[in-house]
Amino acid sequence: MTDEAAETRAGAEAPVEPVEPAGPVALGVVRTPTGHAGVDAHLARLADADHLEADGHVAVYEDVHRGLREALTALDAPPVPGPYENRS
Repeated sequence: MTDEAAETRAGAEAPVEPVEPAGPVALGVVRTPTGHAGVDAHLARLADADHLEADGHVAVYEDVHRGLREALTALDAPPVPGPYENRS
């Protein structure tokens, strides 16, 4: 390449301006209701992460995980007897 061609090519390049980082964007994941109000409430909480930066997702995910784990644990708990079920 000649010096003249190199100068023309270099002169044609536009200056590079800094690009602002994109903000959080929702992924658009569809959350299908389970029919269990408690579980659905925890799953709906996942939408809160859509508007946070990535480093804020952890707190939301941990909160949802804790709530779902509690809901599953409650399914394994024996039923609590009512006030009149302990007659002798």
